[in-house]
Amino acid sequence: MDFKNILLFDSLSKLVGTFIIFFTAVIFIYSLGFIKSKKLEYYFWFFLTSIVSLGVVFSANLIYIVIFWGFLGMSLFKLVNLYSYTDKDIARAAKKSFIIVGGSDGFLLFGFLIYSYITASTLVAGNIILINTPLSLLSFIFIAIGCFAKAGCMPFHIWVPEVAEKASIPVVAYLPASLDKLLGIYLLARIVKDFFVLNDIAKIILLVAGGLTVICAVMMALIQHNAKKLLGYHAVSQVGYMVLGISCGSPLGLAAGLFHMVNNAIYKSCLFLNIGNVEKSSGTVELEKLGGLGKFMPITFLTTLIASLSISGIPPLNGFISKWMVYQGLIDFMNSAGSLTLKFTIALSLVFALIGSGLTLASFLKLNAGIFLGNPEKEVKEAGKLLLFTPVILSLLCLIFGIFAYSTILKFIQKSAGSFVEIGLWQPQLATYLIIAGLVLGLIIFSIMKKKVRTSASFIGGEELLPTEEVKIGDFYNAIKEMPLLKNIYKFAEEKIFDIYELLKKFAFIIIRFLRYLHNGILSTYLVWCLIGAIGLFFYLFK
Repeated sequence: MDFKNILLFDSLSKLVGTFIIFFTAVIFIYSLGFIKSKKLEYYFWFFLTSIVSLGVVFSANLIYIVIFWGFLGMSLFKLVNLYSYTDKDIARAAKKSFIIVGGSDGFLLFGFLIYSYITASTLVAGNIILINTPLSLLSFIFIAIGCFAKAGCMPFHIWVPEVAEKASIPVVAYLPASLDKLLGIYLLARIVKDFFVLNDIAKIILLVAGGLTVICAVMMALIQHNAKKLLGYHAVSQVGYMVLGISCGSPLGLAAGLFHMVNNAIYKSCLFLNIGNVEKSSGTVELEKLGGLGKFMPITFLTTLIASLSISGIPPLNGFISKWMVYQGLIDFMNSAGSLTLKFTIALSLVFALIGSGLTLASFLKLNAGIFLGNPEKEVKEAGKLLLFTPVILSLLCLIFGIFAYSTILKFIQKSAGSFVEIGLWQPQLATYLIIAGLVLGLIIFSIMKKKVRTSASFIGGEELLPTEEVKIGDFYNAIKEMPLLKNIYKFAEEKIFDIYELLKKFAFIIIRFLRYLHNGILSTYLVWCLIGAIGLFFYLFK
């Protein structure tokens, strides 16, 4: 038996496989302290998900990938739906995720079939084709749809925020936050690296999808008041950076997309798990009902702050370096692009990426201030050791992969991308020293000037606030929904005008109502249809 046709152990599969095992281990530890009911069923589907995920990554044959990919859709549904007896909305979120992800699996299968037809092979490696025909482009688009739905890229993202809001926190941290991102982006990177040589149309498709995912999802995150749903939209937004990096098609772009994939899984899982600790301690994740928890949950506050700064792209954390690489990859791509349309699309996507990073910081200021700062609503307790272990490890990785990126993770990323890549003039360790020096200098100046600081009452717009009044930072974000250019867009979003699931459901019901109208149970109607059918057959057979 030739195992080369069954198993694939290259740098890319080893990289993703390693992190699948890592996240399985650390979230298992968290689950030991969090999961209290249906343990046997939960751990069965939990470890089955890990096994089939490794099956996807290490499969050398497209047939095996499709089989394992199908099991992932089922395990996603079962894990999300596991606790639906406590909330019927969980069952709806599970069904929605199953339909979107399962439906996209059909596109993935068709894409693989077309690719196999063109190459006369079902092997993953060794059959790179140029996208120069409608059939090859169709194959790429169909496979990309499967990747987009799994990773949560627009417009197939709509299951992610609902699952994030409704499902159990370990499930959310394990699937939408980590494994689904790893697998969706892994396969997208794989097809760009080993399946296709992208033409301008394929690159524009990825650029548009990535740019719109960054900006649209972060705009939705800004107005959320539920912490889990806010993180859900950011889980979508960050996918845009990965897709933008991969769209470059260069070793630098692939390395950027893969590095951001790893980084996102780290800080996003950390954020979700910390919000789970907040919910377990306070009983809510609504920002209006929280505040001042930093006093009672200092470790949760610190790890959340580190992960928040990382996702916002603040140096010297890991999120900054991968975003920096994405920006540089896009700039290099724009310089080498031939057509004006492609150059414009790259430039616009870069602008969206930069704006998205600023808005990400704004929304995480809202999250941290709303939960940990201000006056506490009630006293709570810090989470237990098992629940703190994983967020602490993940937050440390945000620091390690940021400060020591060159000597740690980037070595493996560079091998996975196909060649050594330079990431510009950024020196993370030097930047760390300068940041620490700046903080120390700031503390010295503050200690000197402390005696000269004047204390005054709080006020807004010149109006002094009463001692009983408090304005939460989230109140300022409500004004975004009323901005002239955004008001109608947010209104359409709330009405689910952009929800592909709702649109397809309405279309299906229109067809069903039409068929019901035709098949109304009246004999004369059926006789008419039989007559029309007979006339049609007559003209077809005797034309």
